[in-house]
Amino acid sequence: MYTKILTVSAVNNYIKKIADSDFILSNANIKGEISNFKIHSSGHIYFSLKDEYSKINCIMFKNNTASINFTPEDGMKVIAKGKISVYEKEGTFQLYCSELKLEGIGELYAAFIKLKEKLQNEGMFDEKYKKQIPKMPKRIGVITSPTGAAIRDIINVAKRRNKNINMIIYPVLVQGISASDDIIKALNKLNNMDDVDVIILARGGGSLEELWAFNNEALAYAIFQSKKPIITGIGHETDFTIADFVSDRRAPTPSAAAEIAVQDLNYLNTALLNYRNSLKSKMENKLINSINETDKLKKLLLLNNPIKVVQNNFLLVNDKKEKLKYLMDSKIQLRKERLASLNALLSAQNPLNILNKGYSIIQDKDNNVISEMNVLKSINEVKVTLKDGSVIAKIKCN
Repeated sequence: MYTKILTVSAVNNYIKKIADSDFILSNANIKGEISNFKIHSSGHIYFSLKDEYSKINCIMFKNNTASINFTPEDGMKVIAKGKISVYEKEGTFQLYCSELKLEGIGELYAAFIKLKEKLQNEGMFDEKYKKQIPKMPKRIGVITSPTGAAIRDIINVAKRRNKNINMIIYPVLVQGISASDDIIKALNKLNNMDDVDVIILARGGGSLEELWAFNNEALAYAIFQSKKPIITGIGHETDFTIADFVSDRRAPTPSAAAEIAVQDLNYLNTALLNYRNSLKSKMENKLINSINETDKLKKLLLLNNPIKVVQNNFLLVNDKKEKLKYLMDSKIQLRKERLASLNALLSAQNPLNILNKGYSIIQDKDNNVISEMNVLKSINEVKVTLKDGSVIAKIKCN
């Protein structure tokens, strides 16, 4: 029996034709776990699908990657659709993937929880690391899709609140395998702009797979390390991503992010007017109170004027002087009257007054009054006091 000798190229080409003509191999749906995931500079992606017992190499060309609504990572369980063919040059077979879907949402959510716990344990969600959002930013950087509703909402809200606000829009992919890298590049660019005061990172609502670009670990570190404060407005109010937890302020929607970043000029003008009126009212009240207090102090000063005090004290001293004089005069008069009374009484009782009636007083040489005759018998002379004087008399007894 004759057997044709084939070249290597012919064998690989033959096997490729068999594979390409096989219905099952040309319409394969293969589930497995991603490993060795790589994005080539050309935009093509290379990875392997594996299970407990085997693995198959896969390639997905750039024109097909746009259909991916999540960021593939090693360890994810997925379903890859495509055709199995032979790469003739290497003599290997591989899956040429046209679609890539998650096998179950539970796997994606588990990956989300795992990354969330990891970053939380590293302290990247702590409030102490949150940067203050400026009250009146000069310029706002906006990172979002240039075609989605989010950018329109942000611009409309921002311009409605402050028509003079200055914004720089940095368009990025917000979905797909290159979205995270695109956003990181935008963050780095805006961080190097000195006149950008705050950054809004936003996109519209979507499923967990569609928002997966914002659950990227590298993006989380880029947000955490940003020099500029970052406000996230990703999805709807019930949507939470890793970017939300790391950012300095999470807004429930893109519109709400614009409201946080841009102060409402009408509100500020009203507030300023209220402050002005309040300040004016307080100043007027303060002035009136000061005038009243001055008047009160003036009256108190007049009441306690030193001149008044001296005058009042002078009058008081004069009154006391008059009172003292009166008391002294009264006292002297009383004493005079008392003295006159006593003098009259003394005069009335004065034994010398009897001399005015013709009587006389006889005394011995020691001025003792002699009132008995027998005393005269024992002395030779006596002193006789009369009305108008005294004389010494000799005693001659019969």
